[in-house]
Amino acid sequence: MAAVNGSSDLSSEMEVDAFRRLFPLRYHEYHLLKSVRPDARKLGSARDTTLALGAVASADGSALAKIGSTTMLAAIKMEVMTPTVECPDEGSIAIEFHMPPICSPLVRPGRPAEAAEVISKQLSDTIFSSGMIDLKELCLVGGKAAWMAYLDIYCLDADGALFDAALLSAVAAFSHLNIPVVSLNDDGRIVLVSEDNVRGKLEKEPVNKEKRKLKLNSPPFSLTCILHKNYILADPTAEEESIMETVVTVVLDSYYQLVSLYKPGGPVLAHTSVIQDCVALARRRVKELQNVLNEAISDMEVD
Repeated sequence: MAAVNGSSDLSSEMEVDAFRRLFPLRYHEYHLLKSVRPDARKLGSARDTTLALGAVASADGSALAKIGSTTMLAAIKMEVMTPTVECPDEGSIAIEFHMPPICSPLVRPGRPAEAAEVISKQLSDTIFSSGMIDLKELCLVGGKAAWMAYLDIYCLDADGALFDAALLSAVAAFSHLNIPVVSLNDDGRIVLVSEDNVRGKLEKEPVNKEKRKLKLNSPPFSLTCILHKNYILADPTAEEESIMETVVTVVLDSYYQLVSLYKPGGPVLAHTSVIQDCVALARRRVKELQNVLNEAISDMEVD
């Protein structure tokens, strides 16, 4: 009898899986009628989120962020540069988002993913417009030397809400950032000070003795939502994004003020009430992400 029941269950699972593949929209709408998602989440709930700081030992700051299966690795490398004439007392930040073929079957070897360039631009716009980093903090010697922060974010698993995970990993990497110690040599040039010299006695006082950590001003966090008919689905998976094409991404700072809102087309109109509902979900999500980041920082300090 048990064998018969087991065979019946297996047959039922295969039928459900076949229906999901053949009629994905109907499959998801069946769940929406019950206000639940195929992964058992409520419509407004995000997936489990984890952060690990210091994931790349060779980087000056790094973080591994996971939202569900979506995985991002962010790493920062600091280099001394000559500041521009227009902004002699400011450093600079260069942001690149990478989608290697391992992250998704949709990404082909030898062809850059279209989404990568879009997300790179979104990240740059968000980080600069949010005012999270005061570029003057990156100045070493006015008009002569400043820091260039190279932020590279690698998507290791692209299972939806890529921008949310990428932004979270970027904020976490800057939170973890330890700026290298530098001093002036006899020629008046900025040189890096090795760790051995930092522990020992330096011939010259470090230029940035008090600037080893960046002060982050109200870091931004985001929530992507899918709009389908009268439903709003928070933190969509890649499958949900491919089936229900209207996406809205809300970016808020740590004070819950709106930084930006992205809606790259889609068949569903985003009325004012819908946008307000998305912002309300984003506010709740910001609280969750702040707690995740604070826990990761606390764990790093304990280690």
